[in-house]
Amino acid sequence: MLAKIGLISCCNHVALIKIQYTMQPLGTVLNKFLKSTKWKSRLDEIKIKNDWHLIVGKTIAKYTKKVSYYEGVLIIYTDIAPLKQEIMLSKTQLITTINEHFAESIVKDIQVR
Repeated sequence: MLAKIGLISCCNHVALIKIQYTMQPLGTVLNKFLKSTKWKSRLDEIKIKNDWHLIVGKTIAKYTKKVSYYEGVLIIYTDIAPLKQEIMLSKTQLITTINEHFAESIVKDIQVR
């Protein structure tokens, strides 16, 4: 554990403070940074788009026009009515599959358009 000692002055008073720093793995620090900014959502969208064909298979990926993601909501665009219905019926299972694929809870809801 690292410590830094500094002086703070305010209104003619001087206070001695001690700030402690803890060593953390770089991955942990980066994840905290990403979660505190909007970059985490964007990074998750890129991961989902890149692995979409692995998650749902080549056939479903072929008939999916577009996939977008923002803050836990996955939006799937397709013109195939039976595919829209199938996705909505198996929405819970698809959410579980995606979250297991990335080993974290990324998707909380799915919309089909």
